[in-house]
Amino acid sequence: MLTINCPWCGPRDETEFGFGGEAHRTRPADPSALSDAEWAEFLFMRTNPKGLHRERWVHSHGCRRWFNVERHTVTNEITRVYQMGSASEAAETAPAAEQAPATAAIEKQGSRS
Repeated sequence: MLTINCPWCGPRDETEFGFGGEAHRTRPADPSALSDAEWAEFLFMRTNPKGLHRERWVHSHGCRRWFNVERHTVTNEITRVYQMGSASEAAETAPAAEQAPATAAIEKQGSRS
């Protein structure tokens, strides 16, 4: 069971939250201009990295706000939680799959204690 730290309500059990899919996906400006194959690619194809991945979550049984979570897909460890549109989100330029392995993030996080 995951414990997710809602940016507004604090740590809560994962049963209070709903998964919203991959974070940082930009919707096409004019979907009607896309071919069926391009539209299907946008709707159904997602990255499936082994390692750190950024996701959207909603606190559906709490404040009902959306936010982003960075989670390691193998260990389920949550390395970061941040509000949508925050400076943390804007600073992200590399896709999650290109980021350092989770062990480096875990070691870095442990050194802050």
